[in-house]
Amino acid sequence: MSERTATVSRDTKETQITVSVNLDGQGRFTCETGVPFLDHMLDQVARHGLIDLEIKAAGDLHIDDHHTVEDLGITLGQAFAKAVGDKRGIRRYGHAYVPLDEALSRVVIDFSGRPGLFMDVEFTRASIGRLDTQLFWEFFQGFVNHAQVSLHIDNLKGFNAHHQAETIFKAFGRALRMAVEEDPRMAGQMPSTKGCL
Repeated sequence: MSERTATVSRDTKETQITVSVNLDGQGRFTCETGVPFLDHMLDQVARHGLIDLEIKAAGDLHIDDHHTVEDLGITLGQAFAKAVGDKRGIRRYGHAYVPLDEALSRVVIDFSGRPGLFMDVEFTRASIGRLDTQLFWEFFQGFVNHAQVSLHIDNLKGFNAHHQAETIFKAFGRALRMAVEEDPRMAGQMPSTKGCL
């Protein structure tokens, strides 16, 4: 099995971000973004996706978290696209339901080559810590556009906003893990009747 890793950097007037991923990792996570709650959520993705994830980010946090959060999604999506490669032999689809106490979320992903975000989440609070909950949509939109995936995120239950977010990110990690796993029965074939993704 060839190594499925990637490092991508994004340098703008608003943010400077470097993301490294290992799709066949052990869930190791190091992160410096300046957005503590997002760091906590990305740790869930690494741990539950068994993806090694290293992130260094500096952004214009003196304005707000928007540019940093959105650009992290973009850069993570680019890193996934690069690490997955031509997608031969992967399962392509992934899904997960994850509960946390009263909260329950479902995430379904397709490495289809066609970006689309379908997110049905009504957070019960406008912010978690200092992080505006609207920015989760911006993060996932950035990821979807640059990883070229279809992503469905549904929070099915929950009244604690922290629990809502955590179930989403844990389920996202589990769905990613399933989708990018190499399928021995595919034997390097393209998981599409079109012959390309």
